[in-house]
Amino acid sequence: MNDAIRFTSTREKIDPVRFDEAVLQGFAPGGGLFVPDRLPQFSKADLNQMKELSYPDLCVAVLSNFIDPGIIPPKDLETLVRKSFEGFGHPDILPLVPCPTDSSIRIMELFHGPTLSFKDIAMGFLVRVMDYLLAREGRHLNIILATTGDTGPAAAHAAAGLSTIDCWPLFPKGMITPEQEIQMTGLTAPNIHPVGVRNCPDGGDDLDRVVLDLFRDRDLKTRLNLSSVNSINWCRVMVQSVHYFYAYFRTCEQVGDPIVFSVPSGAFGNLFAGYLAREMGLPVHRFICSVNANQTLNRAFTSGLFKHGDLITTCSSAIDIVIPYNFWRFLYFATGRDTAKISRWMDEFRASGQVQLDAPTREAITKGFQSVSVTDRLTLATIKELYGAGPSYLLDPHGAVALAGASKEDGSMPVVCLATAHPAKFPDIITRALAGPGLPPEATHPSLVPGSDINLDVCDLGNLEQYLINSIGSVSGR
Repeated sequence: MNDAIRFTSTREKIDPVRFDEAVLQGFAPGGGLFVPDRLPQFSKADLNQMKELSYPDLCVAVLSNFIDPGIIPPKDLETLVRKSFEGFGHPDILPLVPCPTDSSIRIMELFHGPTLSFKDIAMGFLVRVMDYLLAREGRHLNIILATTGDTGPAAAHAAAGLSTIDCWPLFPKGMITPEQEIQMTGLTAPNIHPVGVRNCPDGGDDLDRVVLDLFRDRDLKTRLNLSSVNSINWCRVMVQSVHYFYAYFRTCEQVGDPIVFSVPSGAFGNLFAGYLAREMGLPVHRFICSVNANQTLNRAFTSGLFKHGDLITTCSSAIDIVIPYNFWRFLYFATGRDTAKISRWMDEFRASGQVQLDAPTREAITKGFQSVSVTDRLTLATIKELYGAGPSYLLDPHGAVALAGASKEDGSMPVVCLATAHPAKFPDIITRALAGPGLPPEATHPSLVPGSDINLDVCDLGNLEQYLINSIGSVSGR
């Protein structure tokens, strides 16, 4: 137990906490993010031993290095992992398919979970772990999260019906697809409380700021029993690191061969998880940070200026994000775990909306990373080109951003593009891209048929914090 990984904060020096404490708290004290005090290291021999594992077995092999067996015994961990993927609609869970337009590219389908989004991959496990820990301690939490369309449905579905958790998914009203909204508002479980928030000029980032303010108030956080399952929760990015191992083993002939990953990026959680995999020993040659017209990440990688501008609404709406919170975790490691610098930069960013990274940090973040900005026009053209290829393949707009971002690769090494959502969640975008009559069968899914029950509250952004304090307090007191 003395050798178990503990978790500290990106923002300030704290006494390291155990895995269960980090997971249940969500944010670290003072608004920082939890990070491990060290990362496990996998040798070439270790990787070869893991190469043939199924995805659930690979999850157990990787995650057990972060989770003290005194907190979750090995048999319980295996049970939690297996139950997390029972609702997936593909036997491989995360299949890789050849790209019909480029033989060097494979597309990793991360959307076969119950809400048709890659968020299901880690969310099912995280919520089950929280329920496991809370039930053992006889506790209850209110999990509050902002969503740009996929995180909220995944969290709501995973938490529905649990007695240990009330779930409050917040979304910018009118800025996610009706299909994504239905996945939250169609749930009638009494512990699920979707909130559509009006007047959000920065979309989900406006909601993230409100959530962060609630967590900064330590007394309020304690009084309302708050936690979060956004990708600020360490458990989310920890689990997401595993699909990079799985893709590598299913793509490369030998351990040690180079590979490139192209990742549609908004909040940076999925891409940060890839960075973790590489830091643990996975031989990734390069990551392509594929963004849309929102340039926060692209600007940081290309100029060293970490600055958010006004939100631009695009056809890849789930990555319409201008404040990528997981980038702070990345900067924490890039600065050699310099909490004082990260704290200063976070305060500066909060006050002025920008930070100029110093030369050593800029050099560190660009090692093995490339950033590409993809226009809506190219995103739609990519969807159309793939669907018109032989064989035809229908890609969602976020997967299309990843594929377009990899378009300049020369074929000298394999590339895996991450497709993060089912195209049925974006029928209007698919219709625009294909410019044909009606939707093809691949752009529909039976789970997205609207229901008659609507479970939804609506409020304005300016009233959101007080609304949440009152509503959560009312639920907590029932």
